[in-house]
Amino acid sequence: MKQALTLLFVVAAGFIWGELVLGYQTVYQIGYGALMLMGLMISGTFLWLWAERATPLALGMSFSWAGAAGVMGWWWTFNVLGEPSVMIDSELLFLLLSLYIVGAILHFAVIARSMALPNYAQALPVVVAALVATLIQAVF
Repeated sequence: MKQALTLLFVVAAGFIWGELVLGYQTVYQIGYGALMLMGLMISGTFLWLWAERATPLALGMSFSWAGAAGVMGWWWTFNVLGEPSVMIDSELLFLLLSLYIVGAILHFAVIARSMALPNYAQALPVVVAALVATLIQAVF
């Protein structure tokens, strides 16, 4: 935990220093671009681990990181390209969100199995999340 907190401090300080030198938008774009690329690398690593049968959670991690990288990459590209209108209401974003959600579903499946819960239990967090998001959207 000490190492993680030290890294958090160093990275946050780097962003603040970067903002002072390069400005908020530039540092924001560099940060999102780097995170998207790291997400793809992490996803590939987990996909390799899954192929090597190193852990059952690896496939869920691969999908999750690929989805996260895809969604971040979408908005990063959107901003870098000056918010092109073709990306505003594009259904292609749903493909990336689907990848992300499948990763979450695979995670819940592993969690349910490890806790010896019935199969339907893995769907409960997904359904609850969708219902809460729908309610928030309806209210606001």
